[in-house]
Amino acid sequence: MATKTATRQKKTEKNADATPKPDDGSTNGKASKTTSKNSDQLKGAVTDTVDATEAHAEYEDRKQNQLESIKNTDKELLGEMLYQMVLGRVFEQKCAEVYRIGKIGGFCHLYIGQEAVGVGSMMALKEGDYAITSYRDHVQAMIAGITPEAVLAELYGKSGGNVGGKGGSMHMFSKEKGFFGGHGIVGGQIGVGTGMAYAQKYKGTDNVTLCFFGEAAVNQGIFHESLNMAQLWKIPCIYICENNQYGMGTSQARAMSISNIASKAESYGMANEFVDGMDVMAVREATLRAIERGRADGSPTLLEIRCYRYMGHSMSDPGKYRTTEEIKKYQERDPIVLFKDSLKEAGVFTDEEFAEIDNRAKEATQKAVDFAESSPFPEESELFTDVYAD
Repeated sequence: MATKTATRQKKTEKNADATPKPDDGSTNGKASKTTSKNSDQLKGAVTDTVDATEAHAEYEDRKQNQLESIKNTDKELLGEMLYQMVLGRVFEQKCAEVYRIGKIGGFCHLYIGQEAVGVGSMMALKEGDYAITSYRDHVQAMIAGITPEAVLAELYGKSGGNVGGKGGSMHMFSKEKGFFGGHGIVGGQIGVGTGMAYAQKYKGTDNVTLCFFGEAAVNQGIFHESLNMAQLWKIPCIYICENNQYGMGTSQARAMSISNIASKAESYGMANEFVDGMDVMAVREATLRAIERGRADGSPTLLEIRCYRYMGHSMSDPGKYRTTEEIKKYQERDPIVLFKDSLKEAGVFTDEEFAEIDNRAKEATQKAVDFAESSPFPEESELFTDVYAD
């Protein structure tokens, strides 16, 4: 059961919106009141610059909170969560490697550093729930159940790929798995996700939709239109802003007048939380609270999950807008290292079990490489298959 330890921004934070907000951490709409134990310490995770010592202190603080949550979570689930995080990291490191030698063409947006967001949120779903995301979609596709082989073959443009080699990096999709893409248009998936959640309500289910997007998409009109409609009509959509602090190469501080994205939901009376995206258990608990609201009466939620991507916007991005030192500081509180250390301290897994999880991830990734290499390219006759015009 989720504990009430939501990580939400306070108005005293360095980058927070100047608009006064309640000091008790309460949210508008019908959200339950949640208070952060770590709001002051979180400044190391949510400011534009972070001191390495401060980041390490934040890592220690987050570990203590993770230990609390781990005690109340099934070992099998914890093992699967760790495996999916490690698989995502190892898989995408391999993607970067094969991209550099020309095996993958076109765009390739990696998720390295953000694994806790996808795993913590999507592994809280049940059968019949949906997920939709942006073009940074490889890891979320695998969490949904699309095989690493199908994902990597799609990146190779091979016929064994998830959508036959025609979508490439940005367009993973599986109706059977409830995963409705990778979308290349910034913010485009927000309206689609709202419609998907409306369909779930219309059919009389208690299912919900997770709709992922980056912080730069918040400046699109579709974001505000969708939140207004969802709150007005009680549409069970959970809007997850993966705030990795850079929209392509532009820092959030240079592009957004109000940096507290969670608070934007208050304009529509919608429940909202600020979450530390480097803590997989905090993400899971916040998502479970949002899911409970959605299943109960269709209430939507906006989660601002603050994280950090170690890679550039895409593989073609040299990343000269930030320093190596900045990246290293955030790596002091790496989500996988944090989770492993917490699990080890809690005595959940032995060193042998940790090694087995790492080896499984490496073997699954190598199996994906072998499959992608051996899979043929699509036949020329496939060029117009699944293409429709009025």
